[in-house]
Formats: sequence, C-alpha cells, structure tokens
Amino acid sequence: MSLSIAFRSVSKDFGSVRVLNDVSFSLERGKVYGLLGENGAGKSTLMKILCGYEKPSEGDILVDGQPCVFDSSRAAESLGIVLIHQEINLADELTIAQNIFLGHEKKRGIFLDNKSMHGAAAQVLAQVGLQADPDTRVGRLIVAEKQLVEVAKALAKQARLLVMDEPTATLTPGETERLFALIGQFRQQGVTIVYISHKLDEIERVTDQIIVMRDGRYVTSAPTASVSRRQMANLMVGRELADLFPRKSPVDAACAPVLEVRDLSVPGWADGIGFDVRPGEILGFAGLVGAGRTELFEGLLGLRERSGGRIFLQGQERNIRNPRQAARHGLTYLSEDRKGKGILLAFGMRQNVTLMALQRYARPLLDAGLERAALDKAMRKFGIRTGNPGNPASALSGGNQQKLALAKVLHPDPAVVILDEPTRGVDIGAKRDIYFLIHELASQGLAVVVISSELMELIGLCHRVAVMRAGRLQAMLDAGQLNEKELIAHATGTHQGA
Repeated sequence: MSLSIAFRSVSKDFGSVRVLNDVSFSLERGKVYGLLGENGAGKSTLMKILCGYEKPSEGDILVDGQPCVFDSSRAAESLGIVLIHQEINLADELTIAQNIFLGHEKKRGIFLDNKSMHGAAAQVLAQVGLQADPDTRVGRLIVAEKQLVEVAKALAKQARLLVMDEPTATLTPGETERLFALIGQFRQQGVTIVYISHKLDEIERVTDQIIVMRDGRYVTSAPTASVSRRQMANLMVGRELADLFPRKSPVDAACAPVLEVRDLSVPGWADGIGFDVRPGEILGFAGLVGAGRTELFEGLLGLRERSGGRIFLQGQERNIRNPRQAARHGLTYLSEDRKGKGILLAFGMRQNVTLMALQRYARPLLDAGLERAALDKAMRKFGIRTGNPGNPASALSGGNQQKLALAKVLHPDPAVVILDEPTRGVDIGAKRDIYFLIHELASQGLAVVVISSELMELIGLCHRVAVMRAGRLQAMLDAGQLNEKELIAHATGTHQGA
C-alpha cells in the first residue's frame, strides 16, 4: 500500500539562485512526518519535486528503491503521491464532484459517468466531514470548505504518500479535529504523510518524526516526542529563539478610547456589537470561523453594508463609507487575505509601501526618489529582507510579504490599526518579528485590534480579548482571564455562565 521515499543529494536552482542544496533523507512507509523550516527553507520546493511539479537540478528521488523523475503531477499521482497545496487549487466555476475528479474523470464508454462521480464524491465528502451536495459550485463555498474539498480530492486519488502543506490554516477547531482523525486513519492504512505546518502544537500532536530544513539544506530529523516546541523553533531558525511574545506594556485606563463602536450590526454577520480600544492597547478578537469577526470590521470600514451603529474616532463621531475615508480619519485595516487584498503582488515593493499615502509623493508628479527613501525606511523598521528592493512583491517570502503589508497599512500614520490574521502562513521566526512589531506599535501609542484564530497568539499578545459567536459578542476577557479553556468555552457557547 504505502511507499518508501529517499532523497539523495537533491539540489534545485532557479536561474542563478540555489534554493535546495544537497538534500538527503528518507521517508519510511506508513509514518507521519512533520516537515519544519522557516519560509524560504525549501520545504515546499522539495515537496513539489517529489510530487512532479518541479524537476531537480541535481540528485535523485528513489521510490521503493528505484530512481524516479516525474514529468508531471499526474505521473506522480499515478503512483499515489499526492500534494494538497497550501494555496487553494480549485476551479470555482466547476462543481465539487467535477473538481474532485478533474483530470481523472470516471467514464462509461466514451461518456462521463456523472452518477458514479457524484456517488464517489459524496463518500469522500462524508469522510472529511463536509456536509455539501457534490453538485454545489465550488465558487459558493467559503475558504474552509474549499480546503476540505482539497482533502477530499486526495482521498479520491487513493493516496499512498500524501503531502499536506498548511492544511489547517482556514479550518475551525472541529474541522481540524476531523482532519487529525483522518490522518490517524491514513497512518493505520499504511499511508506515508508529510505534514508541513508552522503550528508547532499540531506537529507535536499528529506526527511521529520531525524533519528540519534551513536555508535550502537538510538539518536534522528526530522522533517528535523527543523534541520540545522550543527546540523545534530553535532548530528552524538556527539560533536560540528568545521568548516568543514581548512583555505586555501597561495601558493607561484613564485615557479616552481612540476607537469606540456602539451597537454596530452587519446584516447576516454581526448583531449589535460594541467595544472600545485605548491608546497603547492591543485588543484581540476571538471566535470560530463564521463567527462574524472579519465581517464586523469589513462593515466598520465600509467594505460591507452595515445597519445601525455609531463609530467614534478620537472622540469624533464618523460615518465611514470606505477604507480611504477611514484612513483619512486615522483608521487602517490589514485584510486576512494577504495576497488577494493585502498587497499588490505584481507591483514593486515601493509602490506597495506608498500606495495608501500617494499624496505625499506627488509634487505634482510622482517622486520615485522619495518613494525609494520610504521603502528603505520601511525595510529597516519592519525587518523586510530581500535580495533586490526592485523586485515585485510576489518575489518575497510569506513572512516578508506580511511585513510589507504591515508597512503599507501603517504608512499613513494611523491612530488605530486593525490586523486580521496578521501571522497566518508565516514561519515561527517571522511570527516573533511581527509580535514584537505589534508590541512596538502599541508602545508608541497606537490602538491595535488583532483578529486571530490562534488562541496562544491572542493570549500572548493582547491586553483584552473580545469573543464572538454566531455574530454576537459573547464575552470581553481581561488579561487575568485569558486562557485557552476560557476562550474556547465562550467561542463554542459552552461556558458555564452562558
């Protein structure tokens, strides 16, 4: 059933840049491996080579002891080697069933066997816990549901070796538990799994062995049970990683709120929400997927229709109709969709940094020199690393893209900044950098709102946390009340006082 895999001196060059260098290690049959490394460590490139999306520049991959070079992902899938991409890789205009069997459709003679595909799709959807009609168009699904369709696609391909790249990034706790149960079933069936994640608690829980990569090289492997989370983090970054979260600075309770929201509703998503945030405070928003957190703030910014509610910024009531107007009043927002709404990937770094404050650089024509100076300052302040500042934003690693997005929304010098999933998909080193950046912003007197699905992030970073459930504010927890049990209980509606 399962496959054994060995990488032997695998290297990969993109032009003059070597992204993998002499990588050698083996994967035994039927084990779950946690593949660790910072963004840019070479993890995804190595797995793309294994799964037929790229070819090695040097070295070999042995499958059951035999050298294999796959011409395409379909060739790898014919042996049962399947990759679940970090980025959703579905056709929105097709149905769930059509996506699941795209490229290996079932046929009856020369005709498509739609009935058979519908039935098989229903089976794998039930396995992953997605209650949806196989004839539903994928474009109608939310991101978390699309991720489950990706897992269902792998099940339908009868994987013998399965690579999961950040599979829980958009899943609720319940969906994550279902995925972990599936991984347990795969292990019992002898399927080899490579699990790539920046969530070290997940690595600790579901994997048998860790493999660490750094700067395109293999570093080490070890039984998961023998390595602490802190040791994993240190191995990934190649140095002792100090405390992940900065010490929280006190908030002056006598200061008037910078942002005050009263009885704000967003039809279908949020009902009668009120909160405030003071200078120097980091206010977190917790809740399950679908709780209405993102939609609440999109309504506040004018990105969604809102019904009722009052918004006060620095003591003045404002009727905000769009993000541009919000920025003029000192309120900026970083979307959870970094690549779709956070930055412009095809644009250069300097254009991204100055985009929200172009009036500063038009005299009356755009002053490229001033823009370059602004980029240089942002790179120093936010720790953005790149070989060439003239490259487009798409050339940056995930962590550096997120720092660029932060620099962009902070460039107008706001009084309040809303950060939606600010560390989603970034590695442990970049997470720590971003946590310290957020702390520094608050220390400078900004009011910061952090929307996050990572409970430890909220606990470690925030002064208070608002918990939403089904569009309503369930609780506002002070620092002394912040723990995982309390947050989960309020988010799921199981708190004893509810």
